[in-house]
This record gives sequence, C-alpha cells and structure tokens, in this order.
Amino acid sequence: MPRSVNVVAARHRRKKVMKMAKGYFGRRKNVWTVAKNAVEKGLQYAYRDRKAKKRDFRALWIQRINAGAREHGLSYSALMGGLKKANIDLNRKVLADLAMNHPEAFKAIVDKVK
Repeated sequence: MPRSVNVVAARHRRKKVMKMAKGYFGRRKNVWTVAKNAVEKGLQYAYRDRKAKKRDFRALWIQRINAGAREHGLSYSALMGGLKKANIDLNRKVLADLAMNHPEAFKAIVDKVK
C-alpha cells in the first residue's frame, strides 16, 4: 500500500509562498527553500514595521507642529501645554495638517493659546 501524502495542500502552500516571493531578486524568487526564508523574513519586517510606522508618523507630526509653532514664537511643549489648558482637543495628526496646509487656521489656534 503506498503512503498517502496530501500533495494538493502541500503544493497550495508552496504556491502561496512562491507567489509572495514574486519580484524578489535571484534565487529568492524561484528556489523553494531560499524563497521560503526570504518571505518569512519579509513577513517579520512587515509585522515589526506596522508598529514602527505609528511611531514614525507621530514623530513626523510633532516635528511639523514644532516648526509651525516656532514660526509664531512658541515651542512645541508650550503650544501643547497651552492647548491642554485652553481645553482644545486636537490630536497631533490634525495639528500637523493645519500647520502645513492651513497656516491661517493654525495661527488662529496659536493665538488662542497665547
């Protein structure tokens, strides 16, 4: 009696990984063992960087708010402290967008804080 192997599922699993490896360079795109390692590593980076992306964007927003605040003679921390005292609840994403794309609206917010 020949042994029963689930070739259909195994091929499906390999095809899925090989499809994910499309666009990779050299043997990473067409050799199973190399492609499997490359895809696993890529997925690890993707998982890690989904978390890092949030930190990176928050840092970018803070830099943009700081630049906008300093144009009006305030530091970032003074602006954020003033916003808390004035009970103005705007998150950093919105403040950064205002500082970049709507400077007159950002100036109005800064004037309320001063």
